[in-house]
Amino acid sequence: MGLLDRVRYPHDLRNLKKSELKQLVAEARERHIDVVSQKGGHFGASLGVAELTVALHYVFDTPRDQLVWDTGHQAYIHKMLTGRNERLPTIRTRGGLAPFCRRDESEYDAFGAGHAATSISAAWGMAVGRDLNGEDFKVVAIIGDGAMTCGLAYEALNNAGHTDRDFIVILNDNDMSIAPAVGAMNKYLTGMITNPAYNRVRNLVKDVLHRAPTSLGDVMEEVAGRLEESVKHMLTPGLIFEELGFRYIGPVDGHDVEGLVDTLAKVREMRGPILVHALTQKGKGFRRAEEDPWTWHAAGPFDKVTGKGKKSGGGLPRYQKVFGKGLVQLADADPKVVAITAAMPDGTSTDIFAEAHPDRYFDVGIAEGHAVTFAAGLATQGIKPVVAIYSTFLQRAYDNIVHDVALQNLPVVFGMDRAGIAGEDGPTHHGALDIAYMLSVPGMTVTAPKDGAEMLALLRLATQRNDGPWSVRWPRDAVPAEVPPLSEIPPVEPYTWEILRNGGDAVLLATGTMVLPSLEAAGALEAEGIRCTVVNCRFIKPYDRTAFQEMVRSHGVVVTLEEGQATNGFGAFLARELMALGLERPPRFETVGLPDAFVEHGSRAELLRELGLDAEGIAARVRALVGAPDAEHAAGAR
Repeated sequence: MGLLDRVRYPHDLRNLKKSELKQLVAEARERHIDVVSQKGGHFGASLGVAELTVALHYVFDTPRDQLVWDTGHQAYIHKMLTGRNERLPTIRTRGGLAPFCRRDESEYDAFGAGHAATSISAAWGMAVGRDLNGEDFKVVAIIGDGAMTCGLAYEALNNAGHTDRDFIVILNDNDMSIAPAVGAMNKYLTGMITNPAYNRVRNLVKDVLHRAPTSLGDVMEEVAGRLEESVKHMLTPGLIFEELGFRYIGPVDGHDVEGLVDTLAKVREMRGPILVHALTQKGKGFRRAEEDPWTWHAAGPFDKVTGKGKKSGGGLPRYQKVFGKGLVQLADADPKVVAITAAMPDGTSTDIFAEAHPDRYFDVGIAEGHAVTFAAGLATQGIKPVVAIYSTFLQRAYDNIVHDVALQNLPVVFGMDRAGIAGEDGPTHHGALDIAYMLSVPGMTVTAPKDGAEMLALLRLATQRNDGPWSVRWPRDAVPAEVPPLSEIPPVEPYTWEILRNGGDAVLLATGTMVLPSLEAAGALEAEGIRCTVVNCRFIKPYDRTAFQEMVRSHGVVVTLEEGQATNGFGAFLARELMALGLERPPRFETVGLPDAFVEHGSRAELLRELGLDAEGIAARVRALVGAPDAEHAAGAR
């Protein structure tokens, strides 16, 4: 039996000898590699913090002492050590372990994590709450993997630093986020750590102290202390944190587990705000991930010996790849088009744009609010910014969208990837709210294409009109059909809907990804004698008023469909418009979309099926409506 088999919970870990921890780290890494190679999931970040995770649980009295992990994709090994090792192979599967930290999954998950840079703010709130309650446990925020590019982290540090409250921040500095870290802060940290002058002085101090006679020890200790303070303020990467009010410890070797235990044990006894700077390597322990941490941030199932994916390639490309290539073609034809992303070049495929037009590509780091206001500034100068950010991450920039873009009617195009159900990443990553939140923004054009070609046509139209803010959403999925070059895609008439099928019993007003399942459902229903009109409502706002009024006057049953939360969404919007028409005998009206609840994790296909948003579920809903007495009454009134 290995050590990992004996460690079910952290109290088991704390019964080990310090000399045994290195073996435990190795076994935890191997377990992580085994599970992710079989199931897929976030990979490199947890490998990089294996020693740090073991050391934290060894030194701190968890769960009484509270560890707050940032983002959560660092926390697979944390899950192993906190009672979830046996269930680890269920991670990211329906009914299995969540992909990120969740308070309702384990008492060891002190705070939920999914979006970057929340850890310091949350942990600081917990520390203040502890003190208000008269308690004395420790609170530790573990931030890193690029999250220090996010302004929220500095807002929290600024708030916490100039107090005397006990509070610990661990900076996991692996010089990476999901992509290579960007910006001045990254250059500052890495530059200072590798500065030859800093390292020469640091080594000189150590050498002098080592050779000092015992009788001179007190004098040398004082001299060394002053010299260390002077050097620190001239050269060390801790200067900014010291100025923010934190006592800076480091940099320390994040892969020396015994050294980390010694350091953290001392830190645990210190008082006031403390920041420990640990240098780690993303992907540590798996050679391919060490060499290419960007690619190995997350992985599908793979052969752990060869590193090759187990799923065969081929098939149709994913929406983001079509977007990336199409955006390049758009920029080839229009020199004013630029691309902006927030630390997700690969996920949004703007890395393709970066290679083609590096002078017009901007990765601002994990700083979504800045990305949006930066785009607004560009737009004032006649530039045409396309901001490519996941739907769920763009939520973080809502005030910037409203105040800095829409209020000034600036032509910024928002390309929202992962809109709707994001699959195995779960509720922190589902893009459930963007239709509702964009609909509520005055002047925002809100669109949802039915396929990859229409997505590119809408993006092109947005940059051509250049008359105010636009949003275009697409799913985390493969496109349903081949996409020709942009030059071969016909234009879309602004603010028009597309009638794809005619039938007199019901009309399906479908947006985006719901169009093709609606067509499939209509085909199945026709075999049963139920005839449906299917409309591609690609423009959600402004909508096609002429087509809408024709549909609601000529059908006894109207069903709206959207892969977004139904509360305050497209259907709710049209329900209000229907009431405003004041029809004497309005049709039966039904909205179909995501529920007013957080949808759990699982494969995209199984979640859509459970939610009734596949062809079978749509057909069942229409069948029930058309067969209802009120529907028959309304149909007879036509």
